Amino acid sequence: MPATVSIRRTFSSFRKLGWRRRGLIGEAMVWLLVLRVALILIPFPRLARTMGAFVPPADPRVAAAAAATTRDAARLAREISWAVTRGAAHAPFKAVCLPQAMAARVMLKRREVESVMRFGAALAPDRPLDTHAWLDAAGVKVTGYPAARGFAEIACLV
Repeated sequence: MPATVSIRRTFSSFRKLGWRRRGLIGEAMVWLLVLRVALILIPFPRLARTMGAFVPPADPRVAAAAAATTRDAARLAREISWAVTRGAAHAPFKAVCLPQAMAARVMLKRREVESVMRFGAALAPDRPLDTHAWLDAAGVKVTGYPAARGFAEIACLV
């Protein structure tokens, strides 16, 4: 019974959204699914080459791509952040940080907004290597925030 109430509430909330936001969530969910499947079928280095160039975090292109540009670009980045976060929360599959960052990057690129996908790692003595991906665009923290403490940024995709 609680699942039925939750589904009903989700659809009720969705119906209250405007067409633009519904479209953004739909687009986000499609990209999350496409990229989730791509990450399963295609080796990550090959997939990453289609999304940009890997550079060290200190590269000047990182700061330039993540910096605030126009109000419109920042507004788009916030809207896409919202859509990807909501889409990932309601997707019938697990959409973790990497597909979220990749989906948001694709959506921003389609709208000609530059972004920086950041990759970090944390090595704890009692656990295996832990990794995380997050995305910045137009001065906005788009996905993957707040990044967990103890993660060292190791590479960026610009």
